[in-house]
Amino acid sequence: MTGSRYACWVALPLLVAVWAIIALTVDTPLLPSPAEVANAFWLAVQSGVLPHHLLVTLRRVLISFALAMALGALLGIWMGRSRFANAVLDPLLVLFLNLPALVTIILLYVWFGLVEAAAVLAVVINKVPNVAVTVREGARSLDPKLEQMAQVYGFNRWQRVVNVWLPQLFPYLMAATRGGLALIWKIVLVVELLGRSDGVGFQLHMAFQVFDVASILAYSLAFIAVVQLIELALLQPLERRASSWRNAGMQHA
Repeated sequence: MTGSRYACWVALPLLVAVWAIIALTVDTPLLPSPAEVANAFWLAVQSGVLPHHLLVTLRRVLISFALAMALGALLGIWMGRSRFANAVLDPLLVLFLNLPALVTIILLYVWFGLVEAAAVLAVVINKVPNVAVTVREGARSLDPKLEQMAQVYGFNRWQRVVNVWLPQLFPYLMAATRGGLALIWKIVLVVELLGRSDGVGFQLHMAFQVFDVASILAYSLAFIAVVQLIELALLQPLERRASSWRNAGMQHA
């Protein structure tokens, strides 16, 4: 157990060491060393450019994520609990699941212009179907015995949602949350690359124009670090706290 706990601290340093050796061997600007990437990162931080564009992208990610999770969860619960709604909406869900994100982004930019609303809407449209599919499976698997218990004890709609549905839906919501966060920030970068004048995606586009690989890696790794921090500091503790009742139940069983 102890060895597995610290295994993650071996893989990343090993990857950086391999990267440094390969960069030193090939000796080309197209593969900068970790030190060169770190220097590009530090210069961008000192100038204030990286924090500014990082916060812009993070704002778009959080807004798109919140809207997609709310709409997708409501749609998934509705489809999971209503056969009629599922029969009507399932073909549309399949359609949007298979619609490439790039097509959605381009169409919304053409229809609404290169505006912030179009950028956020493009991300939301691409993520809502994934959330809905995941939550729909959870809504379908709700325990009917717990529903009967809620009815016997006279639970109102709000009590039923909070005390019966949410605990059962939580694993599905967490799966949609983790997958959604990983997918949304990638789509946001494409949105920024194609039609925004700020954000990490825009900076990646500018660096690509001059083949500045060090800056590309610096901006990419900076945002990956932020998303990973959200995972470690927020999502994992939330999951452990919300599932603690399961562990307590197993200990007392």
